[in-house]
Amino acid sequence: MVWLCLMLVGVSFLVSLPATRGMVWLGHHLRALDSEGVAGQIKAPRRMIPNTGGVAIFAGVVLPLLAGVLAVWAVPQETLARLAPSLGPHLPGIRQETPRALLLAGCLAGLHALGLIDDRRALGPWVKLIIMIIPALAAATFGGTRLLTMLDAHVGGAWLSVLVTVLWFLVVTNAMNFMDNMDGLSGGVAAIAAGCLLASALASAQPQWFVGACLALLAGSLLGFLVFNFPPAKIFMGDGGSLVIGFLLAFLSIRLTYVPAEASELPAPQPVSHWYAVLTPLVVLAIPLYDFVSVVVIRLSQGRSPFVGDLQHFSHRLVKKGLSKRAAVLVIYGFTLCTGVSGISLGTLRPWQAALVGLQTLTLLGVLAVFEWRSTRGAIAAAEARP
Repeated sequence: MVWLCLMLVGVSFLVSLPATRGMVWLGHHLRALDSEGVAGQIKAPRRMIPNTGGVAIFAGVVLPLLAGVLAVWAVPQETLARLAPSLGPHLPGIRQETPRALLLAGCLAGLHALGLIDDRRALGPWVKLIIMIIPALAAATFGGTRLLTMLDAHVGGAWLSVLVTVLWFLVVTNAMNFMDNMDGLSGGVAAIAAGCLLASALASAQPQWFVGACLALLAGSLLGFLVFNFPPAKIFMGDGGSLVIGFLLAFLSIRLTYVPAEASELPAPQPVSHWYAVLTPLVVLAIPLYDFVSVVVIRLSQGRSPFVGDLQHFSHRLVKKGLSKRAAVLVIYGFTLCTGVSGISLGTLRPWQAALVGLQTLTLLGVLAVFEWRSTRGAIAAAEARP
């Protein structure tokens, strides 16, 4: 089953790669190019590059997902079990997940449409934020995809877990949207995060095949897109891609099961999950969240709206310190991989080992923050000292 899941990376790659190439041509043909942005937004100079790559990312995830659901229902289970013996025992579970898969596809389609519209005619940050709440609420209520459900019994209902879940969706979706500020950045960071979450899903005490399959589709789709997006980019993903990526990462990070399993209930070599596995998404997505939080703090300290774009993201700050844009992207890839790999086995570690992972992640983020703050102050002081 692990190999079948990993094969989906290749399937989505083979969908996304030609689709991205096609969108490069179609974007130029339709003049669907890099947009101006909203009023007050500070952007890098416009480039004559299509921002239609999100179509390929969306297709690379949703088309194989829907094709798989259709196959499970249209092809006799005996035939599927004969073609893929390891799939047979999981067919009932896949059928059971069909409503959630269709809801997920619908949410992604709605956000994709929102992004495509915004890429052509800027809607404004607050309009987008309000609309983004709708799929988040749908997933948390109708889809039963919620964080901290253990709190429900203590607060007289599910309202608190729904609220926390919607906030998580909004933060992660906007974090990945914020990361889309340099060639190859958001797509590469999301691919690394998806790969680490995929490894966590497959290596857990109770492997989660639906979540793993969706993460594999996301990783493969992003890799196909990055062939044309890695600097120098021939196409951008636009909001039609970044909103899809962010929502999907938020959804799948919640769907990962973080329920402690008793060792007696598992086969001998299987690891046991501990409660702190719930922190896995925070560790894996630490760098996008660092960028999101730091940008929001900087903008608020300047009296600006946190959702009106500028050139003060983590990547831009690295470039101001002397890195090339490609080097800045690769450095952020490296940081993301460092935290992501640490999060893969977090739930199966002993408490003291998990504490070391937490300490390592917090130290990395703390050192980054202190380095940026001190080096920025030093640069300001040097500029003021010049005659």
